[in-house]
Amino acid sequence: MKQPDTEPLDLTAMQGMLQRHKKRMKLNLAACAGCSLCAESCFLFELNGHDPRYMPSYKVLNSLGALYRKNGRVREEQLHAMAEIVWRNCVLCGRCYCPFGIDIPAMIALARDILRSQGIAGLYPHSIGEPEEDNEACCDHSERP
Repeated sequence: MKQPDTEPLDLTAMQGMLQRHKKRMKLNLAACAGCSLCAESCFLFELNGHDPRYMPSYKVLNSLGALYRKNGRVREEQLHAMAEIVWRNCVLCGRCYCPFGIDIPAMIALARDILRSQGIAGLYPHSIGEPEEDNEACCDHSERP
């Protein structure tokens, strides 16, 4: 993950990506009423005790929605918070369902692409940390029968 304040943000790159997808994404964002009907389709929402941060609508509105509202003019800390939302709180499984036809996975994917363009990548919950030395032997596949 990119360390804060190591390089300036590339506002032109962010705005270019937002502009290329503007018509479709703005329509999706305008259609999203934050009704939370998509929530029950998200297994992470169910597994995390119905925590609103795992609702697909929350993830979209607080990542891509914020980028469009501010036309990409965000601070690096905000991008890191978005990375938490779109990587840690979403596995992009594609199961999220919106009864209004909003393409939630495409919106999360675009948010991830924009973050990557700024050198910010998130961690999935299952990939945090390094393996312990004790566990390395169990994963050595060099001696196959």
